[in-house]
Amino acid sequence: MQSQLINRYLINLSYMGTRFRGIQRKIDKAAGQFKDPHTIQGVIEEALLRLRPVNQPTLKLSSRTDTGVHALHNTVHVDLQRPNGKPYDEDRITRTINRACERDGHALRILSTVRVPDTFHARLSAKSRTYLYRLAVLKAGALGGHGGQHPHVRFIPIEEQDRCYFIGHPKFCIDTFARVARMFEGVHDFRTFMAVARGNPRQQEAMHSVRCIESISISPGCAMTSGHNREQTERYYDYWDVHICGRSFLYRQVRRMVGAWVAAAEGRITERDIYRMLTVPSQASWCSNVFVAPAFGLYLCQVKYDPNDLLFPEGETVQQHELSGAAAQP
Repeated sequence: MQSQLINRYLINLSYMGTRFRGIQRKIDKAAGQFKDPHTIQGVIEEALLRLRPVNQPTLKLSSRTDTGVHALHNTVHVDLQRPNGKPYDEDRITRTINRACERDGHALRILSTVRVPDTFHARLSAKSRTYLYRLAVLKAGALGGHGGQHPHVRFIPIEEQDRCYFIGHPKFCIDTFARVARMFEGVHDFRTFMAVARGNPRQQEAMHSVRCIESISISPGCAMTSGHNREQTERYYDYWDVHICGRSFLYRQVRRMVGAWVAAAEGRITERDIYRMLTVPSQASWCSNVFVAPAFGLYLCQVKYDPNDLLFPEGETVQQHELSGAAAQP
């Protein structure tokens, strides 16, 4: 009877990951649960205590974004038991967390909160996840033939600091980038593109590394700059948005794939090298002159669910626009 007093809530959120140590709170089994204001999970769990629930709030994550990775839309769920046994008002949960984040200066915003049945799970119920990687490529001849200018000297708009991957290679070819990227659509063993977490050298052997990428698209992007900087930014750079959609991804898979595509586009590796990395799945197939794309260019931009998974036995439903959150580009 006690468990019937607990209600489950889906929380849609967005954040800039620059000052966070990722989304997941540090786990210390010896110390038990503790405050961690440097992670998304830690900040939200601390804010939820302001609701004075009977139980200790513990978030279940849909997607684990790494240090420096951003999210336009990510999701978590949490079980909360109110002292009087009634459900919390969803808007009250949203307001409480946002108020705490604003007070502490966190670049974290709750988009909406929705009460869901206890059969729903933020990670296991997700049908697809879409990532966005933002590139800004220096235009040929933009610096009077000095395309190889050191990035610490080259102009980069301050509004895009830690928001976009700026590439200054004079021979970067977006056509090559798009061509090798399309090779990754469909079902593949992505073992070559899976990073092994520290402290777990056997993770690669234990984890199933076959994944399906539903779609990869490369389209012109835009500068997120003010009017003062926009003219100069657009004179120097071409922006490209890389959208990658699949049900699930391996640890750092997206950043390693983008890094390989950039290496091919710059001529540091060949398309044959890409083909071998993809078709001979092994850490030994990784090309040493490929660099993992930086975290700050990556955004989780949409997590989708089947609306039926949010239906209560009584037939209560959740508005469609609250299920998947905004998929807007930054």
